[in-house]
Amino acid sequence: MPEPDILRFPVGRFTPPASISPTLRAEEMTTLRQLPARLRQAVAGLSDAQLDTPYREGGWTLRQVVHHVADSHANSFVRFKLALTEDWPTIKAYDEAAWAELTDSRTLPVEVSLQMLEALHTRWVALVESMREPDFEKGYVHPKMGRQSLSQALALYAWHSLHHTAHITGLRARMGW
Repeated sequence: MPEPDILRFPVGRFTPPASISPTLRAEEMTTLRQLPARLRQAVAGLSDAQLDTPYREGGWTLRQVVHHVADSHANSFVRFKLALTEDWPTIKAYDEAAWAELTDSRTLPVEVSLQMLEALHTRWVALVESMREPDFEKGYVHPKMGRQSLSQALALYAWHSLHHTAHITGLRARMGW
């Protein structure tokens, strides 16, 4: 059985890159572009009972993970837009654990969030691809994390995409699904 930290952070904890190269940024963009298809593939063919299985003891169900990714990435997309149109706005944080316990996150079909992510990522990737280099140094103030440049946020959400997809694929591998 894998160690609990491996189950919680299957791709490792997020570590902000020391520097951002054009190659790294292109990799992060590819990760964002591919997330909807990768997440759809990760849950393909799972039954409701499997979707309602936590990816680890004390963790969210696979259904909650998919809905969380949609919630989180929608918030990030809005934060990017705010940062591009305002001078270091202070954004509103949200209680992701409480959101995951709401009825929609616990019961709706994952298809709802998969479709949302396809549309959202189409817009988000188009927005980021239109940004000029100085735009990546713009950012927002997170009430708990402080100042976050869009370059840092892009790295975080590329990691977030891989992190939660790995929760699903890791459980599938462990369960033989």
